[in-house]
Amino acid sequence: MSSDNPTADRLVSDARKKSASGQSPVLAGIGIALAVAGAIALVLIGDATTGATAGWITGALAAALGATSVKKGAAVKLAKVALVLGVIVILVATFVFCYAQANY
Repeated sequence: MSSDNPTADRLVSDARKKSASGQSPVLAGIGIALAVAGAIALVLIGDATTGATAGWITGALAAALGATSVKKGAAVKLAKVALVLGVIVILVATFVFCYAQANY
């Protein structure tokens, strides 16, 4: 900003700090937790169709929460991790489902 009006510069910088501190990485953290839960569900659930469905649902939720966090600008690296993990869980769930269908 210009130094013509130092009061306005101070107010703008304070508003930016306040806005940045209000963004919480909670959504991204929940997305990562959902992606991990989806991966665990794929391994622990014996039925491939049920496991794949759980993986698709949790992966989609994790990807959506990651994308929302990226748009909000809160903890961008953490949000991108949630987004990528969600997509990976969806892909693995699709592989598990297709593999199970091919073997029946």
